[in-house]
Amino acid sequence: MSRLKSDKVGNGSKCNSSVWLRAISANAEWPDKEEFLDVIYWSRQVIGIIVGIAWGLIPLKGFLGLLLFVLVNTGITYLYFSSYQQVDEEEFGGAWELTKEGFMTSFAGFLVTWIIIYSGLHFE
Repeated sequence: MSRLKSDKVGNGSKCNSSVWLRAISANAEWPDKEEFLDVIYWSRQVIGIIVGIAWGLIPLKGFLGLLLFVLVNTGITYLYFSSYQQVDEEEFGGAWELTKEGFMTSFAGFLVTWIIIYSGLHFE
């Protein structure tokens, strides 16, 4: 029960003790910038896997699938940190730094998942 309660952080501000609890709470405080970057990174990995499964099931292929992945992945991430969390982008090096955080590993996970699902279901 104590993990769900708020506790004091060294700078006197309040925050939830669980990183993932803060991740799903709008306008959460992020005293440790690395924790927020970890949330962006891992959320992006999940988005990549989910989109890879979806594109494999649809079946979507070619450049259109790649372009849509980039738009969906960056769009969701941008909306998350700018609208939902409303973090000061400059504290993290600007919007571009947050937008590209974990993108390439997410792209790799997306490709592997997309290829496996598509090949398994729609092999000709």
